[in-house]
Amino acid sequence: MIENLINRIAQNKIDFEIGSQTILNEHSTDFQTILAQLKNYIFNSIPNKTNYNSETYQNAINTIPLKQTSTPIVILKTFPTKIAFNKLEQLPESEQHKVIISLLWIFKETDSQRLNTECKNGCEHKWHNVE
Repeated sequence: MIENLINRIAQNKIDFEIGSQTILNEHSTDFQTILAQLKNYIFNSIPNKTNYNSETYQNAINTIPLKQTSTPIVILKTFPTKIAFNKLEQLPESEQHKVIISLLWIFKETDSQRLNTECKNGCEHKWHNVE
């Protein structure tokens, strides 16, 4: 269920604000589960697997729909991707909604880029065929 929702948001089949609020308000979904899924999705959607620091990834961070001074964004801008993700995981509960919004936005942006480049003529990614 949550995987499908994340992918529908990423593909603009569900409005980002509505989709992210649905995830945040879902009581049966815990932070660690969503965080693990989003981290995995982001790592797989970023084209440069050497350092995960593509232009698309940096643009995604810079356009997250939160204040650019919010803790998750500062961490994402300050540390290499894998270190930043580990730090996000350790933030207090009061920051968890911002973490989810940040990572969901990054996935939406990086996966949209992948859809428009390496997957533009079709692909075998089952998540790109969600309805």
